[in-house]
Amino acid sequence: MSEAPIWIPSRERIARARMTAFVDALRARYGQAFPDYWSLWRWSIANKEVFWREVWAFCGVVGEPGERALFDGHRMPGARWFPEAQLNFAENLLAPGHARPDEPALIFANERGERETITWSALARRVAARQREFAQVGVGEGDIVASLLPNIPEAIVSMLAAAASGAVWTSASPDFGIEGILDRFGQLAPKVLLGVDGYTYNGTLHDTCAKVAAVAERLPSLRKVIQVPYRDGHPSDELGGPSEADRGDAAAQFARLPFDHPLFIVYSSGTTGQPKAMIHGAGGTLLQMAKEHALHCDIGAGDRTFYFTTTGWVMWNWLVATLAQGATALLYDGWPFGEMGRALFNFAERERATHFGVSAKYIDAVKKVGLTPIRTHDLANLRMILSTGSPLAPESFDYVYQCVKADVHLASISGGTDIMSCFALGHPTLPVYRGELQCRGLGMAVDVWDEEGQPIPPGSGRLGELVCTQAFPSMPLGFVGDADGSRYRAAYFERYPGVWCHGDWCQLTEHDGMVIAGRSDATLNPGGVRIGTAEIYRQVERVPEVEESVAIGQLWDNDTRIVLFVKLRPGVTLDEALRERIRRTIRENATPRHVPAKIVQVADIPRTRSNKVVELAIRDVVHGRNPRNIEALANPEALDHFRARPELVE
Repeated sequence: MSEAPIWIPSRERIARARMTAFVDALRARYGQAFPDYWSLWRWSIANKEVFWREVWAFCGVVGEPGERALFDGHRMPGARWFPEAQLNFAENLLAPGHARPDEPALIFANERGERETITWSALARRVAARQREFAQVGVGEGDIVASLLPNIPEAIVSMLAAAASGAVWTSASPDFGIEGILDRFGQLAPKVLLGVDGYTYNGTLHDTCAKVAAVAERLPSLRKVIQVPYRDGHPSDELGGPSEADRGDAAAQFARLPFDHPLFIVYSSGTTGQPKAMIHGAGGTLLQMAKEHALHCDIGAGDRTFYFTTTGWVMWNWLVATLAQGATALLYDGWPFGEMGRALFNFAERERATHFGVSAKYIDAVKKVGLTPIRTHDLANLRMILSTGSPLAPESFDYVYQCVKADVHLASISGGTDIMSCFALGHPTLPVYRGELQCRGLGMAVDVWDEEGQPIPPGSGRLGELVCTQAFPSMPLGFVGDADGSRYRAAYFERYPGVWCHGDWCQLTEHDGMVIAGRSDATLNPGGVRIGTAEIYRQVERVPEVEESVAIGQLWDNDTRIVLFVKLRPGVTLDEALRERIRRTIRENATPRHVPAKIVQVADIPRTRSNKVVELAIRDVVHGRNPRNIEALANPEALDHFRARPELVE
């Protein structure tokens, strides 16, 4: 990693940051010096009850926190946060609108050129109308509302209406296949299903009426299916049906419920078995996201936040929750590479985005095609770029600062669906170092452990397992269908009893930042040496002919050998000269142990619908095993490129 920061926040930026105001308030109240972030981080863990109560107050959470902030805090799992609290998630997201009723809460656009602005007052009316519609079929506390909607305003309206009544929201993107949807919703008993009649992606219209009907037919618990019109155009004033969706003055009714009342059911990718259906509580989700948005991302009233996501990825939930900070949520539906590859940057410029979130794969893709928004777009309002989904390569840090914007806070963040939040993420008053996640999140006792369960010191250069040694508010309440909690405990607490083991292979740097080397279950182990796949990808991405790559460990000759599959740019063929250049790049910038034994060209690489490469599914195919639940993949046909490759039998 580079010794010098690639970006340093200005004094003015530091002074204005909400993190600075938060620290100043803590200093005054508790007489703590907090000379640096790490002293604050350690205090937030050692005094977690006080810390999370301060987050509640600073972020203006609406509700009653009660006397106790934590009960059985030593148990993991088993700790109970704010056991006496009463709150409502939807009420908190709509509360900022009382002071700004005529300002935009949501701004929506799609690849067809349609656009809609929804004010805070209009959003509140639409939520109330949808809540009344849900009430007509008996939707109340604990009932499940399932959604097959794109990232359109009606998805947010309907989620808020469900949450207002204490119902549980679950969603999948409408581009999922029928079996993939039923793998998820079939574990539940939803009372209402919202479906879209169609959507457009990369200029192609996809009619989903038959899909929604087929799903509904196999969900016997349904009392109502609500079909949302979208296929033939976005009805800006009547989204979701006739004007009843925006009619009437009756306000939404908010059920104040316990902190751990179920709010969301979200799903693992499901590429190694049936997707885990994880239940998350309203209070933990709200409080954790408020901390991340207000403190780590410096989001406040009047900001305009964007994340390119579908409703099937947890970043949709994360984006929507920025409403609680008074931000305008920017929604985009469609192909991100439209408008000559500039669709998302055009949207960010037009809507004056302050926060711009995408996947690491997106940043790498626009880097590969040579987009230079720093020359072509006015991004004066943009303060922060966020990246997640996979590790962001050091070269992508260079690209952002050289080709997107020089004075911007770039934050690679990592956590996931499992925790509805991040373990490591950005910090608005710290420098950015090339290739590093800036810090571990406040209140998150994150560490890196070796095989024996011993902490690995920062700056040692050693890789280990990402763990969290203390309970935190946004841990799942449990899994659907796991009454005794055995599957939940096996998923996170089997490796190190009483300690959350996340499954990321990583290291802490000399700056106390973090570098993620890949998933530990996909770690390569040639000759008994553990190598993270991201370490290889970082080097391969230096080779301009390579569009994308994936590495697996193939069992070979009583050992494991590294096989690298490469998808090359159009018109490029893999020859021995290119193979040798790839090997040399890896050898010179990593180690000889990272050099693959085989380099094989493929036409495409399979990934999940949240754009994560499925290393384990590819490994199964290479070894002649059938991967499970290929419905979870966005392009399952790509697996065929890895079957019975003659290069891998010699």
